[in-house]
Amino acid sequence: MTETATARDDVVPGGPLVLAQDEWTARRDAHRERVDALVGPHVARQARGEKHPVLDFLFTYYSLRPSQLRRWHPGFGVRLEGDAARDYWEFSGYRRAGGEGPPAAEVNPAVLGQRRSMLEFTARLLESTAARPAQLGCFGLHEWAMVYRGGDEAVRHSGTPLRLGASGTDAVVESMNLRCTHFDAFRFFTDDAAPRNEIALRREDQADREQPGCLHAGMDLYKWAGKLLPLVDSDLLVRCFELAGAARELDMRASPYDLGALGYEPVPIESAAGRAEYVRAQSALAERAAPLRAELLGRCRALLDLP
Repeated sequence: MTETATARDDVVPGGPLVLAQDEWTARRDAHRERVDALVGPHVARQARGEKHPVLDFLFTYYSLRPSQLRRWHPGFGVRLEGDAARDYWEFSGYRRAGGEGPPAAEVNPAVLGQRRSMLEFTARLLESTAARPAQLGCFGLHEWAMVYRGGDEAVRHSGTPLRLGASGTDAVVESMNLRCTHFDAFRFFTDDAAPRNEIALRREDQADREQPGCLHAGMDLYKWAGKLLPLVDSDLLVRCFELAGAARELDMRASPYDLGALGYEPVPIESAAGRAEYVRAQSALAERAAPLRAELLGRCRALLDLP
C-alpha cells in the first residue's frame, strides 16, 4: 500500500485506507521523534519549573499538552491493522475494526456526528478567511494594546521588562492606528486600548472579520486542527503547530517586551524600518499558512460530505 493517509481529501468513498502494522507503526514512530524534537525543550523547562514568555503560549493558550501532540492519529477513514492496533481501542474516538478478524482499529464514525458543529464552524471560518485579501497594516500592535495604560497588572509576562518602558509603550500605541481583526487578540486589549481599534470586534462576528494576513489567524490553524482530532491526521496537525511556533516568535519579537536575554532580536515596529521588517515577515507567514488553511478546509469539507 503506497497511498499516504495524509494525502486523502476524499476520506472514505472507496472504503477505508488499510495500513499494515509495519507501515503505520513506522509513521507513528517518525511522528513521535518529530514531536519530541519540537517540544523537548519545553518539557525540560517545565520539569525545572522554568517559564518561557514566548513558547509557553503554545501549551497554555492552546489546549493540547505535549503528550497529546505526541500521539499519532492517522485521520478518519484509515484502518490500522496488527496487534499494535489494540492500543487504539482504548483511545478516545477510536473503535475496534474488522469484526472478528485480525486486530484492527479506526476512528469511530460516531465522532463525525459529535464534531459536526465544529466541522461546520471551522469550514465556514477557514473559507471566509481565505476569500478575503490579506491586510498587513496592523504591525503587531495587539501586544502593545494589551498593556496600554494598564499599569503593572497589564504586563502579561512578569519578570520580562518592557523594551521602551510603560510611557514609551503608550506613546507607540498613541502614534499609530490599531487595526486588529482577530477577536481573540482584541479581547485582551486594555479598557483604554479597545476603543482605539478601528473596529469593535465581537465573537459572533469572527467569521466575518478574520483575514489571511493576520498572524493569529494562521496560528489558530493549529487550534482548529487540534479540536478536530482524531478526524484529522497528525501530519497536518504538526505542520500547523510548526507554523504556530514561527508566528508566535514574530508575534513576540514585535511586542513591547525586551526578550534579548532569551536571544530574540526585536522587530522595532515603532520605526519605519521595523514596520517594513514586520510586514515582510508577516507576509511570508501568510503565504505559509495559505496551503495549510486550504488543506484543513479540504478535510472539513470531505468529512461534512460523508453520509
